[in-house]
Amino acid sequence: MIPYGRRLKFAFRTFFSILDYSRIPQDVVDAMVQREPIAPAPAPAPDSSDRALQVLALLQRDGRLIDFLMEDLTAYADAQIGAAVRDVHAGCRESLRRYLTLEPVIDDEEGQQVTVENGMDPARVRVIGNVAGAPPFNGVLRHRGWDATRIELPPLPSAARTVIAPAEVEVS
Repeated sequence: MIPYGRRLKFAFRTFFSILDYSRIPQDVVDAMVQREPIAPAPAPAPDSSDRALQVLALLQRDGRLIDFLMEDLTAYADAQIGAAVRDVHAGCRESLRRYLTLEPVIDDEEGQQVTVENGMDPARVRVIGNVAGAPPFNGVLRHRGWDATRIELPPLPSAARTVIAPAEVEVS
């Protein structure tokens, strides 16, 4: 027998489904005639913003990326900025290599002529410029794009998921 709370939910869903769509939801029919048990609701997907902040935290930890980006560089000479960029670049690059494998979406040199075939996923290739008609499109590769083929991030800590880098206090 179906528990009272579930039957009550079925009643409301069925009532509004009949009003809006003139039909009874199939999962309600299946449960009432005992054809198949109703599958439990899927587990909620992990919050992707947690992982985005985690990647940012790794780039901060290994390359001090946020410190560099938040610094006002107008007071520094180009040579000083260049020296700082080398350290930030090396640390961030090593962090990316440790946790991700990145490959170009289009493995050609930038500036080369390429063809975007019909059926190409628009999330993988963005066609820019004077775009008219339907693919295939011929154009100049302006950016190769990046595809993450391996993602192996460390486990997320259970607390402080919004803290990208903790404050550091040196005690003397």
